[in-house]
Amino acid sequence: MAKRGKWKSTLGFVLAAAGSAVGLGNIWRFPYVTGKNGGAVFLFFYILSVLFLGLVVMYAELSLGRATQKNPVGAFEKIKPSSPWKAVGFLGIFTGVGILSYYSVIAGWTLYYFYISSLGKFSGNLTQAQIDEIFSAFVSNPFLTISLLLVFIFLTSFIVSKGVSSGIERWTGILMPLLFLILLILSIYSLTLPGASEGLKFYLKPDFSKVNLKMILSAVGQAFFSLSLGMGAMITYGSYLSREDNLFSSGIEVVAFDTLVAFLAGIIIFPTVFTYGLSPQAGVPLVFKTLPFTFSRLPLGRLFGPLFFFLLAIAALTSTISLVEVATSYLVDERRIPRPRAAFLVGAVAFLLGIPSALSTSPGLFSRFAFGKSFLDLMDYLWANLSLPLGALLLSIFVGYVWGAEKAAVEIRFRKDRKFPGEDLWIYDIKYFVPLVLAVILLFAAFGSS
Repeated sequence: MAKRGKWKSTLGFVLAAAGSAVGLGNIWRFPYVTGKNGGAVFLFFYILSVLFLGLVVMYAELSLGRATQKNPVGAFEKIKPSSPWKAVGFLGIFTGVGILSYYSVIAGWTLYYFYISSLGKFSGNLTQAQIDEIFSAFVSNPFLTISLLLVFIFLTSFIVSKGVSSGIERWTGILMPLLFLILLILSIYSLTLPGASEGLKFYLKPDFSKVNLKMILSAVGQAFFSLSLGMGAMITYGSYLSREDNLFSSGIEVVAFDTLVAFLAGIIIFPTVFTYGLSPQAGVPLVFKTLPFTFSRLPLGRLFGPLFFFLLAIAALTSTISLVEVATSYLVDERRIPRPRAAFLVGAVAFLLGIPSALSTSPGLFSRFAFGKSFLDLMDYLWANLSLPLGALLLSIFVGYVWGAEKAAVEIRFRKDRKFPGEDLWIYDIKYFVPLVLAVILLFAAFGSS
């Protein structure tokens, strides 16, 4: 039996876990959702959600992983043998592969936009109509979108196939500092733009008259999705931690890094949007349509355009690595499949499942697949809006009542004879507050308006 992988250092774990959390959702979805929900007031509730919900569930997943030294399925099985609870682990695996399949489609777009922006495709004060046409022509080319999907999944599977320390830890140790450096450069530059003050006012000065239930639930949902919670990724990464690692401080560092990246993305987007009189609610087009328009007019747009899309590609890659790893760890631990074969097997399944999502942007069957949604939109709704919060809800119940919140708390402590700061509040949150909020989110997602 092959020796199970371990992180070489706590820093390696923090960068890998932060890489799992940091993704396209932080850099384009977070600014879009923030703009749609009132700017600074959404940011306020997002940070509260990260601290009192996201961090709580993060600790629950990490403690379960390290205590059992198992993948998501094995972790539930070890705590409660021969019980239905291991189905929660399988739910996490299916969720990870499901998200990977359509997420890699969007990730492939970032590679294409990095390529064409590097060639100067967006130079010369293009009109918005011209940029829209570039986007439409690209996403309507099935051969190109499927090829980019394959490239991105192959690259992800290759890194995961190299193992925990030699693959995941090594590459995220390179990619995450690079991502942060590019973010800082773009953030500093955006603050020099003429519309920076108006953009920052919208982003940082809350208007609490815009508070409503839908906005608060959206902030909670964004916190969970951006932290990769509810699919077993942090159980898996926690299982590679040693007993000497400080789980309490590591969890804080991961959450802080993820939140900082999202915050800096807003610093980049809103001054730029307000400078050129664009809409902060543009969603995907904010990145693939609106920002190329902006880069074509910036004095250094030829440099910052490729930098931005390279940043998106890195963010996407560090997330897809964790999505592949969740299923790979199960196949390695429980099915004794060699890691390289397991990683590429997971990638192959995700690629085949991702083809309909890649075809969703072209006219045809998958563009209006069911319930008025494209196949890609349906996958996002199923896995991100329903499966992730369901997984997090069941995990919180398992840790709070089946394993026992008090046992989990001991695992989180750095010194077993001394409580960690806020331990009593964490126990209350994981047993009562988190399940209640997640149940409301699920009901809203299933029966409320989108």
